[in-house]
Amino acid sequence: MARPIEYDRDKVLDKAMQTFWEQGYCATSMSTLVETTDLKPGSLYAAFESKQGLFLATLDRYGARSAENLRAHLDRADSPLDAIDAFFDRLAEDIEKKRGKTSCFLVNTVLELSQRDAQIRKRINRHFAEIQSAFVDALEDAREKGELDARTDCDALAGFLMNNIWGLRVLAGTKPAPGRARQVVELVKKVLRF
Repeated sequence: MARPIEYDRDKVLDKAMQTFWEQGYCATSMSTLVETTDLKPGSLYAAFESKQGLFLATLDRYGARSAENLRAHLDRADSPLDAIDAFFDRLAEDIEKKRGKTSCFLVNTVLELSQRDAQIRKRINRHFAEIQSAFVDALEDAREKGELDARTDCDALAGFLMNNIWGLRVLAGTKPAPGRARQVVELVKKVLRF
């Protein structure tokens, strides 16, 4: 009887995600993933079936974590609009100070692969929908609390926020001039309260 594979799945996914995030899917070889994850090729294939299987698992981990973190941030605040403002302020600050990864693994994947791979595109769209749903819920809460006009289309406004997040993530990759990300964020905040 074969010995079961022993590894910490979350650690393997985090290491693989880091590699895919930095190098992109196409430029990441299985030998690089073997080195990064400290798993043998057979173990990687047994656990994830293929490079694409591993990649999809990293997307799921990142997407779920992103949605959970956003919901936790939005749910903690007394004012939903203030929470959204704070989210965008933090995004601009991270871009301006070049802290951590200012790109987004999901957005990077869209730019690299979504035109070529329907399965990946479907997975990305599912994660974007989960993230957008967190914004819709916060905006509906804001509408109920009187922070937004009763006629506000929360779905459309959440879509606007998502488009600006994507744009800011792409802008971050261009190493924008100081203050550029902040300008965009301030306009987003004005539209939110218009």
